[in-house]
Amino acid sequence: MIDDQVHFREPGMEHKATIATESRAALAGGITSYMEMPNCIPQTTTHENLLAKHERAKLSSVANFGFYFGATNDNLEEIKRVDAQLACGVKVFMGASTGNMLVDNPVSLENIFASCPLVIATHCEDTPTIHRNDAEARRQYGGDPPPELHAEIRSAEACYLSSSLAVGLAKKHDSRLHVLHLTTAREMELFERGPIENKKITAEVCVHHLFFDASHYASKGVEIKCNPAIKSANDREALRQAVNENRIDVIATDHAPHTYEEKHSVKFVDAPAGLPLVEYAVPALLELVDQGVFSLTTSVEKIAHAPAKRFEVRDRGFLREGFFADVIVVNPNTVSNVESRPVWSKCGWTPFSDYKFATEVTHTIVNGNLMYRDGDLCSEQIGMPLTYDRTT
Repeated sequence: MIDDQVHFREPGMEHKATIATESRAALAGGITSYMEMPNCIPQTTTHENLLAKHERAKLSSVANFGFYFGATNDNLEEIKRVDAQLACGVKVFMGASTGNMLVDNPVSLENIFASCPLVIATHCEDTPTIHRNDAEARRQYGGDPPPELHAEIRSAEACYLSSSLAVGLAKKHDSRLHVLHLTTAREMELFERGPIENKKITAEVCVHHLFFDASHYASKGVEIKCNPAIKSANDREALRQAVNENRIDVIATDHAPHTYEEKHSVKFVDAPAGLPLVEYAVPALLELVDQGVFSLTTSVEKIAHAPAKRFEVRDRGFLREGFFADVIVVNPNTVSNVESRPVWSKCGWTPFSDYKFATEVTHTIVNGNLMYRDGDLCSEQIGMPLTYDRTT
C-alpha cells in the first residue's frame, strides 16, 4: 500500500506520534510508502521546513516517505517555487481541521489553483456551515451534543459546498486536483467514472469511511470521531459503489493519532478528531473483499497502482521487473484477533480493538529488504524518499 494521506505528528506533537513509531506501525499494517501532511509544528509551508522534515525521515523512517507542502492564505510565492522532487503535492485545507492552516481567502484560492505546479490535494468542508451547525447543536444539548450529531455538525452540505468549489476552481484553471477523504453520496456526482490515467480531477476515500457508518458512534464514540465525519449507512454504500464505478480513484487512511487521554478526557464534542489507522487499513479493506464488497484487483488498484499514478511516483506501486520491491504478504485464511496483538502506533489504541479479521499481514518487504515478519520488526533499514517522474 502507498498511503497518500497520513499525519505522523512530527515535528511538534511527538507525544502523540513520531515518524519512527508510525512508520513501524505502517509496516506492521502492510504500508510500504506514505505521504505525510504539513499541519505539524512548525507547519511545512516553507522550503526550509520541507527540507527539515526530509532530514528527520532520513534518520528514522523505516518506510518510504513523501511529504506535502502546505498552502496558506499568503504563501503563494513559496508554492510556485516548490521543489517537485521534494513534495508529493500541495495540501490545501479548504475546511478547518487539526491545526490552523485554513485557506479561506477567495483570492488566495484562485491564485493557488491557477499557479500550483503540483497536484493540489484538498480537505473539503465549509467552515461557516460547520460553525453554525456546531453552535446550534451545543445550544440544543446544553453544550454536550451526542456523538451521532457529529455527522450532522460536519454535514453533507458542508462537504458538498467545499468540494464543489474545489472542483469548480480546478475546472476553471485546468488544475490537477485530488480531493481527499470524501464522505457523502452527493459528492459522488462531482467525479467522473473511468481510469485514473484519463483524469485531472481525482477522488479519494479512507478505509474507515468505507468500514464504519453513523450507527457505530453508539459503541465507538470518540474512537471514530474524525473530520470529515463518518456519516450515514447510505453515504457509506454510495462510497463503496463509487469505488467500484471508478469514480473514487484512491483508498487511503488519513492516519491521525491522538493519545487515549486526549480522546477520552473531555466531552465528545470537544475531543480531537482523528484516529490511528495504518496498522489495520489493509486487513479492514481485505475484510470488505472477503464480504464481496470489492474485488481483490479493485482493492490493489486503489491502494497501490492508483496512488503511484496520481502522484507520478517513480518505479513503485506495481510488481514489475526493475521496480522497487515493495511487497506485502498476507495470510487470507486466518483469524487475527486485534485485541490480542500489541499496538505499534505510539498512541497505544486502535478503533478496531474488538474486531477479528480473516486476513493478516505476515510479511512486509521494503526496497527488497524484509522489514516485518509475523508480528516482529526484523530490520531497522531506513526507507527511501519517494521520487517522481515529473518535468516540473
